Amino acid sequence: MAPAVSIQNLKKRYGAVEAVKDVSFQVEPGEIFGLLGPNGAGKTTTLRALCTLTTPDAGKIEVSGVSVLENPRAARKRLGYVAQEVALDKILTGRELLQLQAALYHLPASVTKERINTVLDLLDLQEYADQKTGTYSGGLRKRLDLAAGLLHAPDVLVLDEPTVGLDIESRFIVWEFLRKLREAGTTVVITSHYLEEIDALADRVAIIDRGVVIAQGTPSQLKDQVGGDRITLRIREFSPDSEAAQAKELLEKLPFVKEVIINNAQGNSLNLVVANENNAIATIQNALNTAGLPMFGIAQSRPSLDDVYLAATGRTLMDAELAAVSSRDIKAEKKASMK
Repeated sequence: MAPAVSIQNLKKRYGAVEAVKDVSFQVEPGEIFGLLGPNGAGKTTTLRALCTLTTPDAGKIEVSGVSVLENPRAARKRLGYVAQEVALDKILTGRELLQLQAALYHLPASVTKERINTVLDLLDLQEYADQKTGTYSGGLRKRLDLAAGLLHAPDVLVLDEPTVGLDIESRFIVWEFLRKLREAGTTVVITSHYLEEIDALADRVAIIDRGVVIAQGTPSQLKDQVGGDRITLRIREFSPDSEAAQAKELLEKLPFVKEVIINNAQGNSLNLVVANENNAIATIQNALNTAGLPMFGIAQSRPSLDDVYLAATGRTLMDAELAAVSSRDIKAEKKASMK
């Protein structure tokens, strides 16, 4: 059986910006596949290329064995796409919007009514179907957007940040809906920068950073590769470089410490990967005290997907998000100063 999605050596540049440098992954039929990474990592560009909304500079993309680049019309029939931003006509009712969507998909009139009722039932929207979408809450708007993406019964549903901006209850409703889709055999490709979302939903994950896939596998496999518990340590609230480097050199000599990363973006905190050791924190504190180094704070936890990202890049996903926001702000200021 052909993969539900196959992307090989995808590249895309916008002027001087290399949005996607080299992205490759496969999605198997009937699984939820997560693309995890900070804003600006290349996730949305990858999905837009998959959904025929932008043409890549290089690479191959297939959906159920159909080439997206050579036969985009056939590929679109197999794809449902729900963008990050919800765009609904506030004057239309939910049912009217789905009828319009059915016409755009060229669905036969004989199946349109049945399909609309099916997706309304699936997303628990029958109660609101004949109300104008301008009266919908954010959660209802997103659910209607999902219904529109499913209307033509695609093989693959592609979701770009489907729960961004939603409250917790609405997020859980979307999560449960996606699990039901998987049980029914629909393949789901989802991007998110919410760690817990990908961890909870995805059968397999590809982590993208700066346009490159830096890790992929099941969430459990990726976390196991980190190899032990994670300890986050602060010498001071904001440690000088020399003190952080001294602590790093000291801690690397402890037999149960497998790796030490200095996180400059978080006040030169130290992130340790440690093997099973019952007295790890006490031993670390004793070593620091002996060397005359203070300890502002320490915490121990099981590995997370953020630890996988940190191990691969030397920064957390939150650090990457903040850096992306800061970069955009600086560019906006420069552009404004030139006017």
